[in-house]
Amino acid sequence: MASLIAPYATEKPDEIALADDFGETTWSEFNSRVNQLVHALRSKGLTTGDAFAVISGNRREYLEAFTAASHGGWLLVPINWHLVAEEVAYVLSDSGSKVLLVDSRFIELAEATMLQAGRPTLDAIVILGSDVFADETEQAIPYEDFLSSQSSTEPESQLLGGPMFYTSGTTGNPKGVKSGLSQTGAPVEVLKMIGEGLSGMLQMTPGGISLLVGPIYHSAQWAFSFLPMLAGSSIVMRHKFDGEETLHLIDQYKITNIHLVPTQFTRMLRLDEDIKRGFDGSSLNVVWHGAAPCPPEIKRQMIQWWGPVVNEYYGSTEGSIVTTVSSEDWLNRPGTLGKPVAIMEVIVIKEDGSRAAAGESGTLYVKNLMGSDFEYHNAPEKTSDAHLEPGVFTFGDIGYLDEDGYLFMSDRKIDMIISGGVNIYPAEIEAALIGHPAVLDAAVFGVPNDDFGEEVKAAVELAEGVKPGEQLTEDLIAHCRQHLAGFKVPRSVDYEESLPRHPTGKLLKRLLRDKYWQGTGRNI
Repeated sequence: MASLIAPYATEKPDEIALADDFGETTWSEFNSRVNQLVHALRSKGLTTGDAFAVISGNRREYLEAFTAASHGGWLLVPINWHLVAEEVAYVLSDSGSKVLLVDSRFIELAEATMLQAGRPTLDAIVILGSDVFADETEQAIPYEDFLSSQSSTEPESQLLGGPMFYTSGTTGNPKGVKSGLSQTGAPVEVLKMIGEGLSGMLQMTPGGISLLVGPIYHSAQWAFSFLPMLAGSSIVMRHKFDGEETLHLIDQYKITNIHLVPTQFTRMLRLDEDIKRGFDGSSLNVVWHGAAPCPPEIKRQMIQWWGPVVNEYYGSTEGSIVTTVSSEDWLNRPGTLGKPVAIMEVIVIKEDGSRAAAGESGTLYVKNLMGSDFEYHNAPEKTSDAHLEPGVFTFGDIGYLDEDGYLFMSDRKIDMIISGGVNIYPAEIEAALIGHPAVLDAAVFGVPNDDFGEEVKAAVELAEGVKPGEQLTEDLIAHCRQHLAGFKVPRSVDYEESLPRHPTGKLLKRLLRDKYWQGTGRNI
């Protein structure tokens, strides 16, 4: 048996391990299919340290691939299916992937990728959910045929593998992140200890049921579903998030834990009152959110609705989970990201390079006290730029620690607006805008101003049924003026049908901002 899931295949063989839009898989079936996939990938020549890639939505086969990589000693490269063919080809080439698994929903993307220059020669392309592939120059194999050609017996010489996530690449090409979870060749049991340790630290009941409604190609969604699975939790997943369906799934499957992002909170809060009243939610033990700043009023409303199960974390693909905060602590210190977890230290460095005192703002650096570090694959200069010294690194965020050691984040350096020499951080302005009942989502960024360098611009997505207009713009600006200092108030408002958010919740402001800077000869 695949050793990480062997206990559950033995103890509860007929219970559901995985459920998606298409069906369900028991623990016994899951174990057999993982064994077959390990054998199948080995038959294509993959050896310890090799990489293979997946382009897929959330589906059961994705978890089979992650689990197979964990037993085969391989790197699994999850590829964002929102990328274009040129970007996919870059990731495949940069990672050195030898096999590509493709969800049938993204066959056209895979076909276009195969026509790009610079992609690696793949030993196999395997199609999940279909056997249709137009490019006859590649040997495409239906996933079920790929598995059924192999034995379900336990593979020999199982060694640890893991994911190598690529960052979103808001500047330059995406960067592959090699962290402690990306090691290959170590004993498989190492990952089981990590999974059980994380589940305990995050208050996830062993043997519970996780709901996955964000893309598992993102490190947080993977960590909050796959790692609890190693402690015996089942996973219910959907390809796309729907607020009403999420409430239904929580009650239907008696979900015990879920990871969400603030935009998902907002969409559920804006559902009809009858739908919200029909939600029970008593099975939930813990709800985690992160990946993007959460407007304080939105968080208060979620805690009021769902109770003190709402918890927040601060972290990244590079550094894992750094701080956590409970509902109670957050209500006592609104806006805090909590205290560092036991194995992490947060260091605040001021502009002059000195270490900040309590309450002083600066660049946030993180140190893993267990000695774990990360590197960007094939990018030593980017690895160096992110480090203050070996083992001490930054995600590019700005914030401070209060007298009691609670972390507060101001913003990301890349988002900071400098107007008339004053630093303005968009996060608090966005929170104020989202507090207005007409606004569903908001983005704030700097646009050119001849006198002050930059001025504050807001772009908003309106709630259903709300119409844009001059009066609404005046109302939104007046609303901000009630909650913010005058220099922070947006000077103008754009109305967008939807804001460009990455499915992980990250706001892609450059898509809104760049058009204002074209032809100015400057970026700030």
